[in-house]
Amino acid sequence: MPELNSNVLSLIVVVMLLGFLPFVAVGVTAFAKITVVLLIVRNALGVQQTPPNMVLYGIALVLTVYIAAPLAGEIQTIATDPNLRFETIDDWAAVFERGAEPVREFLIKHARMDDRAFFLDATAQLWGAEQAAKVTPDSLPVLVPAFLVSELTRAFEIGFLLYLPFLAIDLIVSAVLMSLGMMMVSPIMIAIPFKLFLFVAVDGWSRLVQGLVLSYV
Repeated sequence: MPELNSNVLSLIVVVMLLGFLPFVAVGVTAFAKITVVLLIVRNALGVQQTPPNMVLYGIALVLTVYIAAPLAGEIQTIATDPNLRFETIDDWAAVFERGAEPVREFLIKHARMDDRAFFLDATAQLWGAEQAAKVTPDSLPVLVPAFLVSELTRAFEIGFLLYLPFLAIDLIVSAVLMSLGMMMVSPIMIAIPFKLFLFVAVDGWSRLVQGLVLSYV
């Protein structure tokens, strides 16, 4: 009977962890930043739904798995320790605490200090003094939102810099068409081939992917 209860508890915990996978993919990995940057680049190119969302999400997922592979390896090493037990809630809590250490180090490395300080200070106002006293700058409830905000901030910074050359092409094409009196011609139709040519000429996809991956070194 104890063995049966242990198996049932393990099954419940595993199902709960699977339910949290989408949150983990967005909240504590590179997925959010990579996705936002790719979508901004597509909008800057002005090619509508090319590449389609499925392709961009697939690229983001592959890069996220690649970046998180060392982290996943550390967690797997901890979780497969033969000395660990998975029989009670306390056992699972201890495993979670040990497995959270590599995640905590990753979040500390990539979460901005300003964002961490804000969420740490906000706990005193939102949670009350008693609960806030238990929170430290390295607590996951502080690190996860700080990391997510930091990632979105960096994504829009990268997107802004990538948008500028394409915006310059749009302005140049519009100015040339107006000077030639071709005001009935859509500037977008003329600008898109030039933007695609520029992006291909500088090997844009490779450089973009390389830059995103190396931002987590």
